[in-house]
Amino acid sequence: MNPKFSPSTMHWDQVFRINVRNGDEISKISQLVNSDNFKLSFWKSPSTFGHPVDILVPSVSLQPVRAFLKSQLLEYSVTIEDLQALLDNEEKERQHNEGQERSSNNFNYGAYHSLEAIYHEMDSIAQDFSGLVSRVKIGHSFENRSMYILKIVTDYGKDPAITSILEKMDIFLLPVANPDGYVYTQTQDRLWRKSRSLNPGSSCIGTDLNRNWNVSFAGKGASDDPCSEAYHGTHANSEVEVKSVVDFIQKHRNFKCFIDLHSYSQLLMYPYGYTFNKAPDTKELDEVARRAAKALASLSGTEYRVGPISTTIYPASGSSTDWAYDNGIKYAFAFELRDTRHYGFLLPANQIIPTAEETWLGMKTIMEHVRDHLY
Repeated sequence: MNPKFSPSTMHWDQVFRINVRNGDEISKISQLVNSDNFKLSFWKSPSTFGHPVDILVPSVSLQPVRAFLKSQLLEYSVTIEDLQALLDNEEKERQHNEGQERSSNNFNYGAYHSLEAIYHEMDSIAQDFSGLVSRVKIGHSFENRSMYILKIVTDYGKDPAITSILEKMDIFLLPVANPDGYVYTQTQDRLWRKSRSLNPGSSCIGTDLNRNWNVSFAGKGASDDPCSEAYHGTHANSEVEVKSVVDFIQKHRNFKCFIDLHSYSQLLMYPYGYTFNKAPDTKELDEVARRAAKALASLSGTEYRVGPISTTIYPASGSSTDWAYDNGIKYAFAFELRDTRHYGFLLPANQIIPTAEETWLGMKTIMEHVRDHLY
């Protein structure tokens, strides 16, 4: 166990899945979570009726929260009985894998890794396939960690679909968009979601990077409270991690497609998040997304819901997908990956490769459409 973790802090903390049937029930749950008394947090926020809400309930709040839900006739189930047990198991698996990789000198794609290990593998790929793959530094994080993009061409000549795509377009992959936050999840707080930048006038750290983009900044679904997990930052592009990606895209200019990967909920979405108004290309984007979701499901039956961000998950301003679309990247999509059942943010490592394989089928469907509909 990493000594920087606090092994008992989440012992018997639980995740409740609450069924919501109408606006009144959503309002009651939001008031419950926003109350300072219980220290609750959304794992899956309220979206549309008929889709459940997941909340993390600290052990000390279990009894009063249960009493509240019962008094309000709100139906719920417990999806995670003991959060710390899952965290302990994940860390044990990660350390076991690190030991195996050191002895075999092979990178295990079916395991979670440190930032250092990810960057080392990116470097190895670029060296092993020089001329086909290159690693590019696009900037750095608040804590001065490098941000690297891979220009990937490794299947060139082997997969006809990929070959035809790469004859017309380059593919860039940014594996870690929040290096500081990623390291912090492995050393201090596994459930950390924001950046690690300082906020003037507040002791609370970090900004939600997916509320910091210069598109309807500080609008719906973003918070001006630095202590909120949805804090939008002091101004658009205030976070150096966001600014690095923006600068990279604007420098290259001719991007045709932008895909942002998150977890969890099994959703495939397109603009807009900051408004309920339909994007001009909604019909085409919806058709492409539905074909991609069908391709994804063809491998193991994993079903994704498809639709605009604002109505499929929740209103959200300042997101990367909306920014990409409003800055001329027509084919802009956001995935929320597995799962919808038990694990939430703590997806077991044995689901990494199955998730990657099915997601790739969806992404390839999108890229093939882009290839055939360049603009």
